[in-house]
Amino acid sequence: MSNSDGRIVSHDYKRIVVKAGTSLLTGGTGRLDMPVISNIVTQICTLQNKNKEITLVSSGAVAAGREVIGKFTVEKNLSKQALAAIGQGRLIQVYEKLFSAKNILSAQALVSRRDVGDRLGYLNLRNTLLELLSNNVVPVVNENDVVALEELAGKVFGDNDTLSALVANLVDADLLVILGKVNGLYTKDPTLHNDAKVISVVEKLDQGVSSYAGPSSDDFGRGGMLTKIEAARLATASGVDVVMASGYEDNALIRIFNGENVGTLFKATTTKLESRKRWMLSAIDFTTNSIAIKIDNGANDALVKGSSLLPPGVISCSGEFSRGEIVAIVNHKNDIIGVGITNYSMADISEIKSFNSSDIKKMIGHYYGDEIIHRDNLVLLD
Repeated sequence: MSNSDGRIVSHDYKRIVVKAGTSLLTGGTGRLDMPVISNIVTQICTLQNKNKEITLVSSGAVAAGREVIGKFTVEKNLSKQALAAIGQGRLIQVYEKLFSAKNILSAQALVSRRDVGDRLGYLNLRNTLLELLSNNVVPVVNENDVVALEELAGKVFGDNDTLSALVANLVDADLLVILGKVNGLYTKDPTLHNDAKVISVVEKLDQGVSSYAGPSSDDFGRGGMLTKIEAARLATASGVDVVMASGYEDNALIRIFNGENVGTLFKATTTKLESRKRWMLSAIDFTTNSIAIKIDNGANDALVKGSSLLPPGVISCSGEFSRGEIVAIVNHKNDIIGVGITNYSMADISEIKSFNSSDIKKMIGHYYGDEIIHRDNLVLLD
């Protein structure tokens, strides 16, 4: 479906990441804006009840901490890490209460940059978030400001803009909605130019688009328009559509899913499969097959039908690899049929191959799931 300006509207979005920034959640006051937060939660619950899988990436811990200490005799010039430590509990308590009132279960996930960059951290975080989503739980994700000392070197996620794009990639989202105070990307600064217009669709993020962005005028949030554009660039390159819109717009999330022209749509520049396939395939040396898991014909047929790789279908392993690494999957003829992220190391798989998943913990003393490679972490070759 498309409207007159060529904007493509999809009603098929299943897995969505919603990012709410500090400036929106506080209204620029330094205090949590409860009506705004409640409105966002209500919309998420409405979508959740329509069988959508929603992850909320929320800022606001530092602002919540700043608000809390105003009621106590505490040193007011605390670091952002200390403010986050004070405010994070307050923030998640607010979300828990609001979601619970709608009979929706929520969960907290604090993420640091090293969690995303670390191989095992990436795998653990992905598996946890996907498990929550599959059980109709709304993950509430925030940067772990308490340990985010990278802030001193300018390596923060940018008021969670970059974090939201990484999470969207992490969970294979269909759509990332970045909610802020502005209605979208404008042709000019709307605070300076009365003739500024919202750009409805961005087909490609080039330097010309970046030139529309200016520095943040927000005293409390860390993310300006430029960080939002860079987040959109990262997400669209991963196969995720992005909509940048105002959280003050009446029912913005619901209207986006109803196909209305809300905010600015940044179109994905590749498919999710292509993006993930390129990433996984780039890690494999096809000339040697030196790191591989060999499977039998039954497992081969099961993978083609969309199943995960389970221990009974494994014949053997070759090479040394750890949990979380990308390995080749070969058939009984040693032909590579796919690649995947393994939940178990080479040593573990050598012990549990050919056995049932129920025997895993008994045999190796730990358990990371029934699957050697989960179907969501698997790409088959054409």
